[in-house]
Amino acid sequence: MLSMTGYGIGTAPLGRGRLIVEARSVNHRYLDVRVRMPAEIAEYARYCDAIVRKLADRGKIEINGRIEGQIGGELEINRQRAKQAFRALSDLRDELCPNEPIPLSVLSSVPELFALRNTPNVEDISQAVASATEQACLELSKMRASEGASLASDLVRRLEFIRGQVEKVRVHFPDLVLTYRERLRARVEKLLTDCACTLDPGRLEHEVALFADRSDVSEELVRIQSHCDQFASMVESASNGPIGRRMDFLLQEMIREANTLGSKISDVAVTHLTVELKAELERMREQVQNVL
Repeated sequence: MLSMTGYGIGTAPLGRGRLIVEARSVNHRYLDVRVRMPAEIAEYARYCDAIVRKLADRGKIEINGRIEGQIGGELEINRQRAKQAFRALSDLRDELCPNEPIPLSVLSSVPELFALRNTPNVEDISQAVASATEQACLELSKMRASEGASLASDLVRRLEFIRGQVEKVRVHFPDLVLTYRERLRARVEKLLTDCACTLDPGRLEHEVALFADRSDVSEELVRIQSHCDQFASMVESASNGPIGRRMDFLLQEMIREANTLGSKISDVAVTHLTVELKAELERMREQVQNVL
C-alpha cells in the first residue's frame, strides 16, 4: 500500500554547478503534476512532467528545481573580431573626426563579440533534469511506501474494531426480540386487567414476529462482514497499484449498512454500538483519502 503523501530530492551536476529537484506529493482525487524550473532551463520542465506521469498514478505532485552555482561557462572575448572592429572604427574616426578618442565601450555593441565557453548543451541539460527528477521521484516513492505501511497498520487495527462492533450487535439481537416480547406482554396484560379480557397468545406472537422481521439486521451484518473481508484482503495483498478508490467505495457501503442498522433497531445499547461503528468508519474513510 502506498500513501499519496511524500517528499523526495534529487541532484545532478550541471555546468559548474548542480541542479537540485524537490518532489512533494499530497492527496488528490486525480493526478495533478505541477513543475517549476529555474528561468535558465524553464523549457526543460516537460522532461520532469513526463517522468512523473510515468511513475505516479494519483496525487498532487509539485516538482521544484533550483540551481546552485553557475551552469554557464566562462565568458570569452573574440579578440580577433574585437581588433578588426576597433581598426574599422579608427579608420572611420580618422576620416570623420581626426584625433577624436574612441572609448572601448563601443565594442560591447559588436555582434558575437562575447561568448560563453564550456556551456552545457541541450543533451547535457536534459540528462541532468531527467536524472535529478528520477532521483527525487524515487525518494518520493520510498516515503510513500513507508507512509503506506503505517496507514495499513492503522487501518487493520480499526478494521478489527469494526468486526468487534458487528459481532456485539449480532450477539445482542436475539435478546432484543425476547425483551420486546416481555415488554409487550406486560403492557397488554396491564391493559387487559382493567377490562377483564384475556390475552390471545397467537396475536402476541404475531406482533413479536412482525417486530423481529422489521428489526432483522442479519443481512446488513453479513454485508458489513463481507465488506470487511474484502477490505482486509486489499490491505494484505496491496502492491504498488492504486487501491484507495476501491477502499473508499467499500467504506461508503459499510457506512450505508451501519445507518440501516441504526434505523432498524431502536435499542439504546445497539444504538450506542452503531454510533461508535459509524464514527470509526468515518475515521477510516478519512485515512483512506490518503491511500494511493
